[in-house]
Amino acid sequence: MSISNFELLDLLLILSGIAIFVFFIYAAIVSLIEKEKKAASNFILIGLIAPVPFLLTGFYVFQYQPLVSIVLLSSIFILLMIYFLPIRFTSKVRDISPEGRIDERDIMFSRRKLEEDTENFKDYYSKNPDKLKIDSKINRNPGLLKPASGNYDPFMGSSADASFDTVDLLSPHVDGKISSRKISSNPNSITKYIKNWSKKLGALDVGITELKEYHKYSNRGRENNYGDKVVLDHKFAIAFTVEMNHMAIRSGPYYPTVMESAQQYLAAGAIAVQLAKFIRQLGFPARAHIDGNYELICPLVAKDAGLGEIGRMGILMTPKYGPRVRLAVVTTDIPLIVDSRSFAPDVIDFCDNCNKCAVNCPANAISYSNRKNINGVTRWQINQESCYDFWTKCGTDCGRCLSVCPYSHPNNLLHSIVRFGIRNSTIFSRIAMVLDDIIYGKKPAIQSPPDWMKVN
Repeated sequence: MSISNFELLDLLLILSGIAIFVFFIYAAIVSLIEKEKKAASNFILIGLIAPVPFLLTGFYVFQYQPLVSIVLLSSIFILLMIYFLPIRFTSKVRDISPEGRIDERDIMFSRRKLEEDTENFKDYYSKNPDKLKIDSKINRNPGLLKPASGNYDPFMGSSADASFDTVDLLSPHVDGKISSRKISSNPNSITKYIKNWSKKLGALDVGITELKEYHKYSNRGRENNYGDKVVLDHKFAIAFTVEMNHMAIRSGPYYPTVMESAQQYLAAGAIAVQLAKFIRQLGFPARAHIDGNYELICPLVAKDAGLGEIGRMGILMTPKYGPRVRLAVVTTDIPLIVDSRSFAPDVIDFCDNCNKCAVNCPANAISYSNRKNINGVTRWQINQESCYDFWTKCGTDCGRCLSVCPYSHPNNLLHSIVRFGIRNSTIFSRIAMVLDDIIYGKKPAIQSPPDWMKVN
């Protein structure tokens, strides 16, 4: 029988079957490129099975063929409507900002540096006696990048150390002398220049916001300026992201992850220091905020600059790369055009209903609960003590939560199709969560390091 003799329903069924086959084989090829073997196998299996009812019903005549044809085509129509129609049930999801300021002395990176019998140690734990026991326990662990830690690799560990040490070399340059010659510019023009130059230097996305009080730490917590009041009176904050390699992050909690993390802290720091230096040469104050030398909380600034939302992990979730980014910020007084923030309730809703990071967290540091009121703000908060305790045992900054997050998949056509559906439809969002667990696994496999990283 020639195709011209087929009825319309038969033709639609056959075309649907072919389209389903092509899509899932394409998805399998993409997964193989991403080295997602489990996903590739599942996509091939679906691609071979799912088209069969459509093709058989289109090619063969049987008693209930018209009814089956209508059911099959209706299922395709319903799925397309779920995907394309903006069906959202996120009206109760609110965009909430903090009110107070966080003291840097309370974060684990500051507490780990406190030395017993020093004035800072005595002062901190006299005011926070509840933290002494857990901090003492953590301090008995081997520590980050230490040979005695569980996953230690001397070559990858030394590589990460080299990157972190180079970040330290940037610290003296986060601020500096302002040129006495002020070069004025049109705010629109210089904003465009700064954004595009930052991307040329390696930034993924760049956003600008007015600097707010809750962005800033109340007090410094690092060794050289411990306890100093943060006085940061710049008007604007330029926030940007750099991408962390998907394959490296998939190896978390092993050493390729901390190696990548350190490299991207360095990349972000280098961009920020250059950008701040450039602005000071134009005659305006500017300070870079980089790893180990922050006066503010980068994720809060990035959120208000329109770069993403704060997810279940308590870190920035970006639209295209999820949490798989590192951040830096430059604060300044040079006149700029701020970005209008567009709240993405779909991200918060997704995190509300997806516990994949919590399920996979080896430290059990991520909450399974919905956002709740913490110090007057509705948000998620990880258990930083449990998280850091695990870091100091395994020797890396883990990254397991980053690697399993459905938003962390590479930014290609396949995953962009899924991200559009999540953004557009709450129903599709729920389907995508289930499919991510089925296709990639509720507990995805940890990626082995590439051969070149395995030094004998």
